[in-house]
Amino acid sequence: MGILGGISKIWSQDMAIDLGTANTLVVLKGQGVVLNEPSVVAVVEEKGKKSVLAVGDEAKTMLGRTPGNISAIRPLRDGVIADFIVTEEMIKHFIKKVHKRSTFANPRILICVPTGSTPVERKAIQDSALAAGARRVQLIEEPIAAAIGANLPISEATGSMVVDIGGGTTEVAVLSLGGVVYSKSLRIAGDAMDGALKDYMRKEYNLLIGDSSAEKIKKEIGTAIPTNNNTYPVKGRDLRSGTPKEVNITEEDSSEALSGILREMVNGIKDALENTPPELSADLVDMGLTLTGGGALFLFLKRLFVSRMIFLSCPI
Repeated sequence: MGILGGISKIWSQDMAIDLGTANTLVVLKGQGVVLNEPSVVAVVEEKGKKSVLAVGDEAKTMLGRTPGNISAIRPLRDGVIADFIVTEEMIKHFIKKVHKRSTFANPRILICVPTGSTPVERKAIQDSALAAGARRVQLIEEPIAAAIGANLPISEATGSMVVDIGGGTTEVAVLSLGGVVYSKSLRIAGDAMDGALKDYMRKEYNLLIGDSSAEKIKKEIGTAIPTNNNTYPVKGRDLRSGTPKEVNITEEDSSEALSGILREMVNGIKDALENTPPELSADLVDMGLTLTGGGALFLFLKRLFVSRMIFLSCPI
């Protein structure tokens, strides 16, 4: 090992990255989560050359608001890389930010990947991290990482079920003896919910809204089971007149808009239960399923899953 290699090993801490479609989380050994920012990169094009203008929180504020020479890009789609070069720049930025812009930052990195990702997609993630300055890259499937974080007994001969709802994918997995017994990666999650809300507003109110507005609706009044008459003002463009318009929507609206997405999630969980060996199914009666990911915070989602599958409990 050369002098620079020795210095980088001393100065660079091992880190884990949850490279999500919506948000990227970085964990440093012994420190926990040290960074949680949107997976968004703002790129400016001048004289035919592209350069990174902003990454993370700053770049997200530019989504849908940029002039012609600037584009705000989400380089990951459905949990996998859609733009290799921009993803590399994003990872490089986050490594430097976590390591206080140290010149010698050259860490070992553990990266979460969807269970349904192909070998080509996994290699793209690995190559992006290596090109961004990682000394070594290891991949771990998202449900296994989530189960470890939730302190589930996955190394024992006991069945554990994890439903990880992220931005691009919903990972459903049954784990036992340190491995995945059954897994399914559904390409529906937070982004699909935003899309469903945009479609609903267009269809029911003739209102055109952007991704940021749809996300706000989801967070402010989105619910799996409506319980009251709360309303939320939504601003957008009237499709008939082309002028700005504001309407008030209810919890009933959000529940109706997202019913198809939630139904697919329930069906994905039922498929997992049907394909689980009987002995592990018996364990799940006691263990229930564990909800993880940002989507697990969706209002009354836990109650919906329990009502559709009576015997399960849902710790979050």
